Amino acid sequence: MAQMVEFAKMNGLGNKILVIDMRGRSDRVTPQAAIALAADPATVFDQIMAIHDAKLAGTDAYIDILNCDGTKAQACGNGTRCVVQALAAETGRKAFTFQTVAGILNAQEHQDGTISVDMGNPVFAWDKIPLSEEFYDTSRIELQIGPIDAPVLHSPAAMSMGNPHAVFWVDRDPMTFDLERFGPLLENHPMFPEKANITLAQVISPIEMVTRTWERGAGLTLACGSAACAAGVSGARTGRTERKVDIIVASSPQRGRLSIEWREDDHVLMSGPAEWEWSGRVDPLTGGFERDAMPEAGVS
Repeated sequence: MAQMVEFAKMNGLGNKILVIDMRGRSDRVTPQAAIALAADPATVFDQIMAIHDAKLAGTDAYIDILNCDGTKAQACGNGTRCVVQALAAETGRKAFTFQTVAGILNAQEHQDGTISVDMGNPVFAWDKIPLSEEFYDTSRIELQIGPIDAPVLHSPAAMSMGNPHAVFWVDRDPMTFDLERFGPLLENHPMFPEKANITLAQVISPIEMVTRTWERGAGLTLACGSAACAAGVSGARTGRTERKVDIIVASSPQRGRLSIEWREDDHVLMSGPAEWEWSGRVDPLTGGFERDAMPEAGVS
């Protein structure tokens, strides 16, 4: 058994996150450990955020992200907020810079406890998302579910926020759609060679929308930060909303909110809460874990 490391069970608007402290080690959390942790009701999660020693000067840590099926994820906005809260509790600092597969992320905890993450630049080029077919305009691609003359979902906006997204516009509450049935079909559609996160978005006003997401590698999730970013950007890009919008995450507890701002410098700023639940120690090789008898917030 590998030496156990500290971890925290957290969530961002219900998005279930495990923050695992791998600093000072050269190994990784294995896919087998991720699958085992996801299978246990106590540690079931959407993403693992594994904190590793920094690889680049000027960064505080390298974050390795795993989905609950053991696959790698490039980005996780809700998980990044959880990492910030954990490290802020440990260090007393408020601002951090992380390296991920998707690039460099800057994040800050505010006085009210909310956390902002600069999610970087959206990518619209069809071959960079990527899509399997060429589209000059990816704000509306040819893809639908249902009868050809009366599709249930159609013409999504496609983009990348470090991971591929398709945003379908709907005219009623996203919770009324059978996303559990449509989600796997769309995630694995041939249009998406690296699969995709699938979001249903209902525009309420130019500054507000409601979303629900089927997350690539995780399935139905209570919240997905990068999907909220994709929805906010796609709303502004198609003229449905302004560049700053509140996202009501339909499936999260109490329909929680994220603030998404597509700034003039092309960066996407996501702001919202994070919540610590409990902490313990975990074997990154097997996923075996134990809870702290007297848990404290954060990882150390």
